Formats: sequence, C-alpha cells, structure tokens
Amino acid sequence: MTTPAQREAATAALLVARAKAGEPQAFDALVRRYRKRIFALALHLSGGESDADDIVQDVFIRAFRALDQFEGRSEFFTWVYRLTVNRALDARRTRSRRSESSIEEDDPRIERALVVDAEGDPRRAAELRQTYARVLRALDGLPPDMRTTVVLVTLQGLSNAEAAVVQGCPRGTIAWRLHEGRRRLQEAIAPCEPSKTPLRKKGLSEHLGRLLEDAGMPLLELDTCFEPTRS
Repeated sequence: MTTPAQREAATAALLVARAKAGEPQAFDALVRRYRKRIFALALHLSGGESDADDIVQDVFIRAFRALDQFEGRSEFFTWVYRLTVNRALDARRTRSRRSESSIEEDDPRIERALVVDAEGDPRRAAELRQTYARVLRALDGLPPDMRTTVVLVTLQGLSNAEAAVVQGCPRGTIAWRLHEGRRRLQEAIAPCEPSKTPLRKKGLSEHLGRLLEDAGMPLLELDTCFEPTRS
C-alpha cells in the first residue's frame, strides 16, 4: 500500500516526464500543484510579499528552462524548494542592506495569518498580532540556515530527511538546527508580561500557529505573555 507522500512523488514524476516530452500543460499542472507552498516558503524566508511574488515567478521560470537537466535523483518539489531557498535568502540579504525592518505593522505574514485566525474579532486580532510579531522577530533573528530549517520542517511540514536534501546537509545537522532553533525561539518568547485573557488555541492556522507550538510552549502558556487589548 502506497503512502500519500509516495503517491504525490509518483504524480510529480509523471508530470515532469510529460513536461520533458514537450507537453506544456504538464508543467502548468506542476506550477498549480506547488505554487501555494512555494509562495509561503518564499514569504517566510524573504519577509516581503512583493519579493515572494517575484521569487515564485523566477523559480518556475528557472525550473522550466532547466527541466531537461533535472535527472530525477531527488523529487521535483525538493529541487524547486532548493531554488526557492537560494533565491529567497538572496532577497533577504538585499532587504537587509537597505536596512528595512523585518517586522512592520503590515507584515504580510502576520496579515495573512490574522485573516484566518482572528475570525473577524478585533480584540483577538490585536492579541494575535502581538503574539505573531514576537514570534516572527524571534524567527527572523535566527541564523539564515537555522531559520530556513525551522520554516521547512515546522511551517512547510517537510521531514528532516527532505529538509536535508533541500539544504544540502546531513540529517544530523537538520536535527541540531531544529533543537537549537526551538530553544532560541522559546527563550525569545518567554520573558513577557502576564495576561488575563489567554488566546484560544482553536482556529489557529498553520501560518504561524504551528511555529508557536514547535517552540515547545503550549499556546495557553505562551498566550499569557501578552496584556489584553483594552477598549
């Protein structure tokens, strides 16, 4: 019996073979299949929505042009993930040289999460905004390779083995980066003021909710870090 991951890999391999054979619709299907995940990865690594849009377009153009060179030794998605990581880290370095702040009031990562998680409640949105801003500052403060590992495994759901292929390093390195990244996130998030109104765990999207849990702190405990918004 095949697993979902095996079926996904088989479908992607078939589409790649058809695209190599000159069927443009097959590559279009690959783009539709992976665009959302590639955009999310680019957004978390670059920190900018316009950068993420540019990265997605550039990555798929590069993948299409180099498709004949793709020999299938790794899965298609790990190949395009590797292209995305490299391109996103370049964009992040460019933003840093321009001295642009990583976390702004309208950070797209926060705004996208709030659309799902705030459920139209302004009070909940204000509390979540503080939580997400803090965790993103901690995430953005990690070394680039460590931040990439945390994003790949925690937010993108890759296994340690898949992240190792994408980043071109041993699995043991991935395991250490995850352990150290979680420790640093927990240290950065922990020292905060108590709150009388804990945020609900229910409804938290995978945009950032998983990152909070992966830091090793239950959401109700972590939510006590913030003063409630007062009307």
